[in-house]
Amino acid sequence: MQVFYWGFEKKMYLWDRKNRNTMLEYITSNFWLFWLIIAVVCLILELSSGDFFVTCFAMGGLCALVASLLGTPFWVQVVVFAICSVLSIWFIRPKLLKCLHAGGEDRPSNADALLGREGTVVEPIVQNGSGYVKIDGDVWKAVTQDGSPVAKGEQVRVVSMESIVVIVVKI
Repeated sequence: MQVFYWGFEKKMYLWDRKNRNTMLEYITSNFWLFWLIIAVVCLILELSSGDFFVTCFAMGGLCALVASLLGTPFWVQVVVFAICSVLSIWFIRPKLLKCLHAGGEDRPSNADALLGREGTVVEPIVQNGSGYVKIDGDVWKAVTQDGSPVAKGEQVRVVSMESIVVIVVKI
């Protein structure tokens, strides 16, 4: 058989059709690979969203993968994917979100998280002056609440903040 494309002659051989048929047979006999790809892509997409919505579709893909390995027809696999995705949105997603937001609204962040923390003086705090304190691996400029000096190596507790300067008391 000869076919003409833009003035060029292309010969189609019988083995081209045979290879196409074997490729389709491979795809239809290995739907588990399709569901695995769906699950992995959904998990990768979840990394950018972080709301556990796309994770539910990854769970549906894994359930459909199991159905595929059991030898069910493709339409059954699609139904399993849909049902498991919806069920995981209803039942699993709320639990995942609850674990993620376990502290609720009262969880301190940024500078507020430093209040009440203890640290070590790494550069002496001079009388009515400043020094440096190491808290959880970060070094902060510090002054004492009453203006008293604190020697290097002593422990202090953060009582408040003024901009980026922590106000400490000696423990």
